[in-house]
Amino acid sequence: MRTLSIIALVATTALLACTPKQQTREKAPVRVKTETLSAAQTTAAKTYVGVIEEAQATAVSFTGMGTVKRVYVSEGQNVGRGQLIAELDDTQARNLLATAQAAASQAEDALQRYSLLHERGSLTEAQWVEIQSKVTQARSQLAVAKKNLADCRLTAPVSGIIGKKNVNAGETAMPSQAVVTILDINSVKVRFSVPETEVRHIAPNTASQVTVDALGQTFAGGRIEKGVQADALTHTYDLRVRVNNSSRTLLPGMVAKVEIGVAPSQPRGTAPSQPPRGGATISSGIPAVTQVPPRGGREGAEGAFTLPLTAVQRRADGSLFAWTVDKSSTAHRTPVEIGATLGNRVAILSGLAAGQLVVIEGYQKLSEGTKVVY
Repeated sequence: MRTLSIIALVATTALLACTPKQQTREKAPVRVKTETLSAAQTTAAKTYVGVIEEAQATAVSFTGMGTVKRVYVSEGQNVGRGQLIAELDDTQARNLLATAQAAASQAEDALQRYSLLHERGSLTEAQWVEIQSKVTQARSQLAVAKKNLADCRLTAPVSGIIGKKNVNAGETAMPSQAVVTILDINSVKVRFSVPETEVRHIAPNTASQVTVDALGQTFAGGRIEKGVQADALTHTYDLRVRVNNSSRTLLPGMVAKVEIGVAPSQPRGTAPSQPPRGGATISSGIPAVTQVPPRGGREGAEGAFTLPLTAVQRRADGSLFAWTVDKSSTAHRTPVEIGATLGNRVAILSGLAAGQLVVIEGYQKLSEGTKVVY
């Protein structure tokens, strides 16, 4: 009897010792890595290399030919509208002006003298008309001579910075030959090339930022201008993003890095991209995920989120889901619809909301209702 009691006590002790360990193993949470959905994930950044250009370049030139007497500006100098840029040798222009002034004075004097004869009727009407014509010609020649003398002084038609000086003192300036180029850099444009497969994702108001390593600064990008003619060899389009440059620290020719927030949606009326023949594979070891157009036939929508490609899983029936974590740290399968792939991420068009936790690593050990730590 005593032996049976001892055996029962040992068995009970062993059972009590094993049960908590088994329960602990069964309830141990799975460690995962999660990502919180936010509005910042509605776009995927694309990076391009660009070159800074002036907003506008104005070539300033003389209207006539002559020897440059003096140039008053240098490259990189700020100039204001109306500021003197250069002068031509005006010796000949002054001589022509003196001749025109003398001819005009003679014609005016003749007009006064013959007007008395005309009033007395001693002058025929034809003679009077001829005298008036000569006065008009003399006045016109005087105005031309004054204009030629004034054109020997070249002034800035706009405000800006001198980009390039093409003529120096002592050289002969030709008509329409640019003496200097005035650049407007109060705002600049950053020109960069975009492949034809990506240009459709960029709209004039797409968010962007520009980083210039030479200055160690980042600037907010403004409106984007899209070129309509592609390069025949590279099949890329030139785009330009405006950047405010009131401090004039950005100079033409600087290399810049342009980060564009590419919207995951496709423009209306554009056919969705087709997967490669034989099915598309998102990543190694993961079933292919086919892009599913959202309800209403529109691929992509404003406010769509993006997730790593590996975070989207496929059920046996072909439907797609992602593992989400609720407030009690419990994992659940959440059906989703996806849009276009952007690099190693994919647009989530429906099924998820901002602020939700989505498992992006460690999902292989999960099942419905599994407790997790992250």
